[in-house]
Amino acid sequence: MTDQFIKFPRFYLTVPSVCPYLPDRFEQKIFTELRDGHATELNNSLSKIGFRRSQKVAYKPACEDCDACLSVRISVNAFRPSRTMRRVSRNNADLTATDYPPTATQEQYDLLSQYLNNRHAEGGMAGMSREDYTTMVEETPVDTRVVEFRKSSENGDRETLIGACLTDMLDDGLSMIYSFYIPDLSERSFGTHMILHHIDWAQRLGLPYVYLGYWIEESDKMSYKARFQPLEAYENDAWRPLSPTKS
Repeated sequence: MTDQFIKFPRFYLTVPSVCPYLPDRFEQKIFTELRDGHATELNNSLSKIGFRRSQKVAYKPACEDCDACLSVRISVNAFRPSRTMRRVSRNNADLTATDYPPTATQEQYDLLSQYLNNRHAEGGMAGMSREDYTTMVEETPVDTRVVEFRKSSENGDRETLIGACLTDMLDDGLSMIYSFYIPDLSERSFGTHMILHHIDWAQRLGLPYVYLGYWIEESDKMSYKARFQPLEAYENDAWRPLSPTKS
């Protein structure tokens, strides 16, 4: 493999398919393979211009006549939790978070299935098999961790898994690839708690950003991301503060 591959990776364009977020629209993606040996360097570089990783591929929306998907990231050093977020942290103070190498377990898969059936029964991941989940977690050519959240135990016994997040370690931040949790945790606001955990983790590691993936203004399912201010969006070839009209 040559340095020329890093400077000029080969990019491909998917065929149009129905958009899973906006009705009556079609999506296309531009993608490239993250090859072993130079995958980390390439993934770091592409993440800084709005790409996301899925297994051994880095991709970015490239839709005709639509630029609704914006890659967003939290500026962790300037972040200040709201009163509601501080309450979320207190409500989850009885939990411990431990990160592990990217190894899929049956317990994780069972929790994922429960989450998908309850929250995303009509989504593209519905019906994901155990093998599919193992592939999603373990087929990574970069530094990836699985963060497990469990309730603290006074007697030292291993508690039931409450939530998990697949996270990439970038040179300038943490990229939350996919997270899932027990659906009936409304009193804990667990999705918010996992992001707050990653902000604290990035601060402890001295990393400036937490990458949250894509945000679409018209999508109610993504509206929560705009609560984590200051939030930057990759738009018109640069990272810019997310417009207040979009938050």
